Amino acid sequence: MDLESALQECSSALEMFLNNRFSDALAHLKPRKDQSMYHAMGYSSMLVMQAGMTFDPKDVDLAMTSLSESLQTCQSLRKKSGFMETISNLWYRQPIDNLTEEEMHAELCYAEVLLQKATLTFMDESIMGFIKGGMRIRNSYQIFKNCQAIANKMEGDEKPSGTHLHFKCGVNMGIGSFNLMLSLLPTRVLRLMEFLGFSGDREVGLSELRAGVATNGLRSILSMLTLLMFHLYITVILGTGEVDLTEAENLLEPYVKRFPNGALMLFYTARIALLKGNFTFAQEKYLACIAAQQEWRQIHHLCYWELMWAHSFEQDWMKAYHYAALLSRENNWSPATYMYQKAAILSMLSDEEVKAMGQNVEDLFRQVDGLRLKIAGKSVPTEKFAARKAQRCFSSSPTKPVLPAFEMMYVWNGFTILGKRPELTSSILATIKKVEDQLASSSGQSEYQVDDRCVVQLLKGLCLRQLGSLDEAELCFNHIISSEDQIKHDDYLVPFTAYELGLVYKQRGDTDKAVELLEQIKVNYKDYSMESRLHFRIHAALNTMGSFPNKPYPSRIQA
Repeated sequence: MDLESALQECSSALEMFLNNRFSDALAHLKPRKDQSMYHAMGYSSMLVMQAGMTFDPKDVDLAMTSLSESLQTCQSLRKKSGFMETISNLWYRQPIDNLTEEEMHAELCYAEVLLQKATLTFMDESIMGFIKGGMRIRNSYQIFKNCQAIANKMEGDEKPSGTHLHFKCGVNMGIGSFNLMLSLLPTRVLRLMEFLGFSGDREVGLSELRAGVATNGLRSILSMLTLLMFHLYITVILGTGEVDLTEAENLLEPYVKRFPNGALMLFYTARIALLKGNFTFAQEKYLACIAAQQEWRQIHHLCYWELMWAHSFEQDWMKAYHYAALLSRENNWSPATYMYQKAAILSMLSDEEVKAMGQNVEDLFRQVDGLRLKIAGKSVPTEKFAARKAQRCFSSSPTKPVLPAFEMMYVWNGFTILGKRPELTSSILATIKKVEDQLASSSGQSEYQVDDRCVVQLLKGLCLRQLGSLDEAELCFNHIISSEDQIKHDDYLVPFTAYELGLVYKQRGDTDKAVELLEQIKVNYKDYSMESRLHFRIHAALNTMGSFPNKPYPSRIQA
């Protein structure tokens, strides 16, 4: 099959996929996946997406097998280099010259498949799997840079071929994704990556991905989805929560018109509404997304997660529990997290309500530790955090964590979303103050007493900061920092609180004080729960304050 026909067939399969015809899309690509690089890549990409949503070992194995076959297909179509030429290219990092059009696309597809295989390799629990994944990412990165050099050389061509548009779009997506991904890394990690030959710049990443969207090539939709993932998830979970919703809406709008009932479009429409604070509309769209297709239940699970939080923001704990229970029963992505969420949400209900449901909160908390997963031989940070919090239910006199649903809301940076709705923020603040009063009037002495009071002060301060009461928020945060020597279990509290205090300074306009405090956190605190997540957030906050005059990476990727 010629290159242009292959691209057309893959475009047709992509249309099917976006119209919720997932099996039809796979069936359309399967017959030629051993002969056509684009059929091979498209088929594997869909299986990788499925594996990423289920975390099911069978799905991961199926995707990994397909990726290996796709690499063989792409390799068979790449330029055959002699031994000395291969050594020279590896040593001097020079792009391959004199490629045919098909060989150019084979390079690009090979890099994309290699990157996907590297991502799945990280699910292996062995250190060897981690090393293999790192090497594949490095090789993929170098090939993308070579493809960028080839695309730049072709910029002056008076009559580029019809398939060049798709090649340029793929380069935009690859270079943009790498730049964006690397720019998120904390400085100390980025320096190590630079030593290994990587470099990244956020503005270059965003610019390349926007260019990819504008080309209307085969990978335009992937560039668009990457940008949406950055704006709607990464900047919330690993950033300060300052989201560019305007760009997200503009990116999504043309695809919503083309695929009005497409599950992905409905899902992201709902996510934008959620981040705006329009929780009722978001709930309607998530339910519409669930109803739109029944083939890929994994998309339902993504909606359940979002619906759980949407109802939690409204303190509708019964509905939130319904979706937490569905996730715990149906999805394998993070069993310990789901079990903890179930128990945390039940903790917000009265003892009578919990009993009427036939549940025991302490029993649920005790199940958390046994459900933990390991990825690349390491514990999942949120599961490790949940297991630590649940540990207190194993004692002879078990005590539930205090306000655990709100605490997990903070772990996922949900207070930045809640802040869009002052009336709901005030309602949650009232709930927190009731618990604060209960702890103050408690006569019993518990080893968790100081920790619990500090958790309450953190949650109270978060609400006050969102409501603009910065002086009161600062008092809450300073109370926690002054209690550092008395905190016994929740080692994350002081560094995360110091970060929130830094954001208070930033909100007041005292940038120098904010930067100084955030830099101190990186130096003064080590080996606490979710340390990496906080370093990502600090890095993002420092970026928003322009505190990197001498970036440890170049302004753009050099070919």
